[in-house]
Amino acid sequence: MRRSRTKKRFLHPFWPIIVIFLVVVVGGLAAYHYYESSTAADKKQANLAETAEVNGYDKSNSAEEKSKDDQKEQNASEASIPLEEAVPTFFAKNRTIEEKVNSLLEDMSLQEKIGQLLVVGFQSSQVDEHIKKMIQEYKVGGVILFDRNMKDPKQVALLNNELQTMALENKHQIPLTLSVDQEGGQIIRMKDKVSPIPSQQTLGQIGDSKKVYDLAYRTGKELSAMGFNVNFAPVLDLSDTDSRSFGEDPEKTGTLGSQVVTGLMDSGIVATLKHFPGNGRSNIDPHMESSSVQADKGNLRTTDIYPFKQIIDAKDNNRFYVMVTHIKYPAYDRQNPASISPIIIQELLRKELGFTGIVVTDDLEMGAVSKHFTYEDLGSKAVEAGADMLLVCHTFENQQKVYNGIEEAVKSGQLSEERINEAVKRILTNKLTVIQDTEVDPAKAEAIVGK
Repeated sequence: MRRSRTKKRFLHPFWPIIVIFLVVVVGGLAAYHYYESSTAADKKQANLAETAEVNGYDKSNSAEEKSKDDQKEQNASEASIPLEEAVPTFFAKNRTIEEKVNSLLEDMSLQEKIGQLLVVGFQSSQVDEHIKKMIQEYKVGGVILFDRNMKDPKQVALLNNELQTMALENKHQIPLTLSVDQEGGQIIRMKDKVSPIPSQQTLGQIGDSKKVYDLAYRTGKELSAMGFNVNFAPVLDLSDTDSRSFGEDPEKTGTLGSQVVTGLMDSGIVATLKHFPGNGRSNIDPHMESSSVQADKGNLRTTDIYPFKQIIDAKDNNRFYVMVTHIKYPAYDRQNPASISPIIIQELLRKELGFTGIVVTDDLEMGAVSKHFTYEDLGSKAVEAGADMLLVCHTFENQQKVYNGIEEAVKSGQLSEERINEAVKRILTNKLTVIQDTEVDPAKAEAIVGK
């Protein structure tokens, strides 16, 4: 029993040393582990930061590259769409007048081109089914207004705005020529609402060129305020009795007529020389019946034709029309009235006088021609003779017949589509030159016209 107790006492002093040793070892291991963990964490954090920086750069580059790639794809996609697939329109940007004309002509159907040749009238003071159908279905190029359509400046401006809006809803958005006969004297539309315009006979007797210019400019400004862009004036017929004429003197008529053309041009309005080659010698009203002017070529050139030649030589031919009459001139053409005579339009007016602008017929519903030809024949014959624009001023059925006559003549080969294209090219060139706006302010019209 004593041996056992002595042995236990002998082992006891070593335990504190062992415990201390173990504590030191464990502490050292713990410290080493802590150091390694801390260093690893720092390295990991640094690596994460570096990775984030690199990834951020990569993402930025990736987004930029993706944007560039997307743009390339879009450009390639756009480049793969031929330009001709886009529908050309009248007000297309960044194109010259010639480029617009060519692109429109190339894209227009035969029916659309024939429509551009027609200037039509209707019976109402507001848009009705007649004019709506002519604009929306037949795609007519112009409208003429008369007293029956006009009540006051504001109403006319609203009406013209509505007509233009309908035209711009068509595929190629080609605006209308909106025209009127505002000569002066007895031929004044909405006479009690506009500023007074003396007759050409009165102005011829006065002989004041500046006064003639001023009146034409004021008239043009009033017409423009109501939405018109064409005036069928001045009259260049030589007569000492007709109030519509400046007189019998060809020189004076040419001079005063030139002032009217200039005044209208300066106000933004297209003028019209009428009635080529001059019907002052006839005492028969072409509205009712046909007639002939018995004079030789030499006499006609130095008198009736002279004022036309004077203005054609002096003015921009794209800024005015020449209206051909329905009267016959046997010295040039024994068979046909001027309005359907290729000799008078193409040989005399185009080649001899050098006119390059728009040739417009007088109203095809006048008795001078409508009593002797069908409307179908009048349409095709006028265009074939060289007329670019045809007036059909009153009746829907007759307007349809003129249109159909032209279309049938092309389809049958009697009339070439090239002749149609030639006419439409002149019409579009003129419209692109002179028509800048298609909407006017009715309140401004009310404030200007007649004041």
